[in-house]
Amino acid sequence: MRVLGRRVYWRWYGEVLLEGGVTLRMTGDVAKWLRPGDRVRLRTEFKKPVLGFDEYALEGAFPLWPPFAKTLEHVRESPLGGEAYRYRLKVREATYESDFEAIAELEQFHYASEKEVVALWVCTQCHKTLLANAKPLCDCGGEARLKEIRGSTPASRFLVLELVERLPFEPQILGYLRLDPPIPRMHRRTPEGVERDIREKIFPRDWFHPTYEGGSDWEKALDRVKTAAARIARVVVHPDYRSEGFGALLVRMALEWAKERGAPEGRREKHLVYTIAQMARYHPFFEKVGFRYLFDTASGRPVLFYPLTEEAEGYLERFLREDPYAQEHGGRLFRPRFGRVEGLKGPIRLEGVHKGYRSHLELKGLSPEVRGVLEAFGVKARVVERAVLRGASLEIPPGNLVVLAGASGAGKTTLLRLLLGEAPDRGEVVLPPGKRVAYIPGEREVDLGEDPILESAYRKLGDVGAAVEVLNRVGLSDAVLYRARPKELSTGQRERFRLALLLAERPDLLLIDEFAAHLDVPTARRVALGLGKLCREAGITLVVATHRPEVIAALDPDLLVYVGYGGLTTLPRRGPRT
Repeated sequence: MRVLGRRVYWRWYGEVLLEGGVTLRMTGDVAKWLRPGDRVRLRTEFKKPVLGFDEYALEGAFPLWPPFAKTLEHVRESPLGGEAYRYRLKVREATYESDFEAIAELEQFHYASEKEVVALWVCTQCHKTLLANAKPLCDCGGEARLKEIRGSTPASRFLVLELVERLPFEPQILGYLRLDPPIPRMHRRTPEGVERDIREKIFPRDWFHPTYEGGSDWEKALDRVKTAAARIARVVVHPDYRSEGFGALLVRMALEWAKERGAPEGRREKHLVYTIAQMARYHPFFEKVGFRYLFDTASGRPVLFYPLTEEAEGYLERFLREDPYAQEHGGRLFRPRFGRVEGLKGPIRLEGVHKGYRSHLELKGLSPEVRGVLEAFGVKARVVERAVLRGASLEIPPGNLVVLAGASGAGKTTLLRLLLGEAPDRGEVVLPPGKRVAYIPGEREVDLGEDPILESAYRKLGDVGAAVEVLNRVGLSDAVLYRARPKELSTGQRERFRLALLLAERPDLLLIDEFAAHLDVPTARRVALGLGKLCREAGITLVVATHRPEVIAALDPDLLVYVGYGGLTTLPRRGPRT
């Protein structure tokens, strides 16, 4: 069948007219790529002139409808291997009006967004254009509909990441990816100056041309596009979920989308997917997927490529092998900056340790009424002696992760004090040389300061890349949040920032009491997982006190120590490290 025409009303709604008088309802983002005269194959069980979203399948050079979608389980592994927890997700092309509304709200979190307002809306009643990041209310009382996301083009298409199984307070759409045709021209910066048209010197020219070049007649501009490459223009994940690997997941799905459906235009086999991403210098998720860094644009932004075919792989490898500048970096851009600490020189040992506390309870100064109540229960002035540890022994090898568990008042904080250097009543505590840093609420606090959080972390570490790395690991990976001051953070965000400052001290031994006490369950799991991985990679010995099972599972400690009744019961981790 041939396409006779198309009508694009919104990104989420359009129509395509086929010969025989059949009208197909679909998203505008799919309809706009179908040109009059294109041949397509229609499959449907219905015999009627207008077919809705769920009533047909359509193919051209590639599958066109239903939209691209994949349902998958996303498993988060513990630092030592094995499953910590999992998500049930769906990655699909944005299809519904609510998808694009969610994209507009997420767009304001994008690192590169420079505009204060990122979306244009139109009132369906008075037709006034409204600027807002979330769906606004028009003064006339009419409903606002999303017209466009600023920064995108008519050639842009979107994948959304949907959280299928979620708690009531979790968002449905966790992130999105925008896929565009290649930009028309690209030059690279070298020490000698600007080298023009660098892509076409590495790969065949017709892989990038003809591409979308804009103009007043966007439909004609779209009709000309027929490339063998696609460009990832945006990857945005909700700030609370950026440590979960969802950015890399979206990128992998975009590669499948381009390979299976020739996205975005769907007219030719795709050989390449590339991105221009300054943030790739500070976060490796593109490289984790398999992208290779080739060069910087004339404006200094890194460009990374992923080959979808053996032919593209051959061109890429030849460039890395023969180009003198590429030989220096070898296709690698991101370098971890936090590195390893010196580490403890030996194990921590407690041998036959006794520790108790003595307090004097008095009734002096109390009102007669309160004193009367206490005396009715037999409470009189007395000395109270409490043994917290009786002959306790423990060994913690350097670089291990240890969790202290037990009821409130069981002695977890007492044990942390001993590891900080407080003397036992009897027995021996052997602490090898090394830098010890601790957070014990009410006793050893962390000065959060007044500077923006990235500035504070940078001043401690002296390396802005390492500062970004630490903030990312504790779940503060929203670049907009980097410039927030501590007083502007929520209680949970302040707890994560406090943790980042402790790590920025580059300790050999890190002690934390009441870990993740102010974090909700999903956030606590994510922060625990990030902290555990960073400490293992850096060689930091970590001892935390917590009673939360989801935190213990995410940390996957080498040793779980139950504290109570004056003793220590240890439970080593089962199974080897992976």
